[in-house]
Amino acid sequence: MTPPDAATAEAAAGAAEVAVRRLPHAADLPLPAYATAGSAGMDLSAAVADDLVLAPGERALVPTGLAVALPPGHEAQVRPRSGLAAEHGVTVLNSPGTVDADYRGEIMAILVNLGAEPFTVRRGMRIAQLVVAPVTRVAWREVAALPESGRGDGGFGSTGHGRRQRAR
Repeated sequence: MTPPDAATAEAAAGAAEVAVRRLPHAADLPLPAYATAGSAGMDLSAAVADDLVLAPGERALVPTGLAVALPPGHEAQVRPRSGLAAEHGVTVLNSPGTVDADYRGEIMAILVNLGAEPFTVRRGMRIAQLVVAPVTRVAWREVAALPESGRGDGGFGSTGHGRRQRAR
């Protein structure tokens, strides 16, 4: 559980309150918390019962033992931890993974080992980050043509470069 003084400081700073349910298989694991005052993400811990070995190229759905009720108009993004990626080649697939405001199930992280050596996920290991952010909803207005811009339809590394060949 987050220490009362930390929770009080977050609330006083205008932080959005999020209801969190710690599932039974995560009873001994910490709630996500910001590591520093300037942190955007909170670390998620692995709620695995036993060590999970990811062979090179292997992926697995790793439980966190947490379920949340996000405020309307918000999402949570499950993102990779830079240290795991840089040191071991372990990252989060479909990154960022989106947790919708109306989802009430367990937050999971799809980890993949892109490294050359097997990687062991241990109980309580910090496996991903969670970033809660506002979401803008849109209303589509179909048009025959889009307004011109300096970039046009150039994308996928096209700024400052020639046109790229598209796959057909």
